[in-house]
Parts: sequence; C-alpha cells; structure tokens
Amino acid sequence: MGEFELLARLRERLPAAAGRVRLGSGDDAAITVPGGATATSVDAIVDGVHFHRELMTPRAIGRRALAVSLSDLAAMGAAPGEAYVVAGIPTDLDEGEALEILDGVATLASECGVTLAGGDVTRSPALTLTVTVVGHAERPEDFVTRDGARPGDALLVTGELGGAAAALLLQERPQLAEGLDLSDATRRALAARLLDPAPRLEAGAALAAAGADAMIDISDGLGGDARHLAEASGVGIHIDATRLPLSEGVREVAAASGFEDPAELAVSGGEDYELLACVPAASVAAAGAALAAAGTRITRVGVVVAGAGVEISSSGGRRLPPGGYDQLAHGRS
Repeated sequence: MGEFELLARLRERLPAAAGRVRLGSGDDAAITVPGGATATSVDAIVDGVHFHRELMTPRAIGRRALAVSLSDLAAMGAAPGEAYVVAGIPTDLDEGEALEILDGVATLASECGVTLAGGDVTRSPALTLTVTVVGHAERPEDFVTRDGARPGDALLVTGELGGAAAALLLQERPQLAEGLDLSDATRRALAARLLDPAPRLEAGAALAAAGADAMIDISDGLGGDARHLAEASGVGIHIDATRLPLSEGVREVAAASGFEDPAELAVSGGEDYELLACVPAASVAAAGAALAAAGTRITRVGVVVAGAGVEISSSGGRRLPPGGYDQLAHGRS
C-alpha cells in the first residue's frame, strides 16, 4: 500500500473534528480556533532508542508515543487540546501494524480528551513517531513553568517512582527476573509503568490550580529533572530519598541488581512520567486535597533552598548523586 492509500485508511479511523478544531486531517493544514493561551510540545520516540519494537505491541507503541508528549502538557498544568502525529515507517512494518499504532494513539487521545488534528507518514529506516501536542489555558500566566521555584517551597511528587527503571532491568536481564520472588501482579504493574505510562493531566491541572510555582515531568530520572528545575529557577533543591514513594517490587529488583540503596533507581532511572512540583508551603494542604480529589497520590519529598544544585540525602547519612538519563550520552548522567 502506498503513502496516500495508507493516509486515507488512517483518516478513516479518526473521529470528526471537535472542540477547538474546525478542520482536521485531510487538507494542507488543520484549522483551530484556540482562544486564550496555548502551550505546544514536540516529542519523538525511535525504535531501538526509546523502545524496542519486538517487546511491545503496535497499539502499545502508539499509546506510549502520545502519552510521553501529553506528559509535557501535564507538567505545564495545561488542558489537553490537539495532537499531530508523524509516523516514520520502516519497510518491514505492514499496513495492519501501522493501523494498530494509530488505534493506540486514538484510544489514549479519546481517554484524555485530545483531538487528533493531523499528521503525516514517511519512509524511515526505523519506526519513529513524532508527536506534537497543544494544550490550552485562559491566560499565559496560568501555565506552570520550570523557572518559578522559590526558597521555602515544598517539593512534591505524584504517584510512585522507580517502577519503569526496575521493569527495564528485568527486561534487559531475564536471568534477574527468574530469581526474584515477585507476584505476577507486581511484575505486570512494573511492566505497565515502562510500557504504558499514564500522563498526569488531571494532577498537573490540580497542582497548577493549587498554586505550584514550578513543575516538570519525571522522564529522565528524579535527580536529573530536579536539576533542571534548580537550574531554571536559580535555586537549590534538597531531596530526602527515604521519603520517595517507590513502586512495589523496586526494592527487590534494586537489591538483586546490586544497588546499595533502592532509591537510586528512582533517582537516576527515567521513564516514570510522574510530576515533580514546587509548591509554597502554605499551599501544600490545598495541593494534597486537590490531588486526592483527582485520585492521585502526592508525597512531600524535599524542599527548595537558596543556592544552587541538587542534594539528595538517604539513610545512614548517605548521599546519592543527582543523576539522570541522557540519551545522547548513551546512559545515565
């Protein structure tokens, strides 16, 4: 099947334009009437770099591509709006698989209230999905950026950490998985953290409404992303690693992998796609109530201080390096 035939089949599976979209896929450009302010983010996932095609279903790949992009909107406190998807198709991906990938994108878009407004397909040496997402707010100042943290702010994190990093270790070292006493439910939950991340859109909006000064999604590891916040805001950040909410199974995987402290997986491993927020101390209770109403766990893990850099303390006076994942450096930094 050629490019135009595949595009036609893809469009057949898209819902009609809705919301702010007046004209969706099928013309030379989409037409939107956004109003207010918009936040736009572009992200790409590449087979062999961000995922391994042989370990995921096409539908799961599509969901993941949109999820990691929507996570950026969540970190801005934005209301999700539109998405545009460009698929780089290798020669060994057939039409059915391409359509399944779109089904994965479309399913998550429907769950999150996102309109798929357009995109393109092209030939590529490896399966690549590039997703542009647009979020909305009434005013530009309603978005939460990385540069507003102030000394005295509490450092809050949503959900649980370390699960994706633990799942990646089990995926890369099958012999490690064989020797662990983990329930099937725990193994499935860890795998889901890696393969099917959930963008924290409601939590991001709740934190923004509660007065968060700065926010970032944890895609490259808690330590690395905390460092991004500290640098952008010109502050220091202290994290108490003993307070980190670790996913079930992380301690066992970390111990079997030779980590002295299981918190290291949460600090230096990426792919959690939770939110790290700096919130004024007076607003912590309101933030907690808002997150509880959104059905999301929230944990206070540190504080913003005057100065620079990130300090992570753990049990026994131990200090953990604020590392993170750097794909261009081929590993943790």
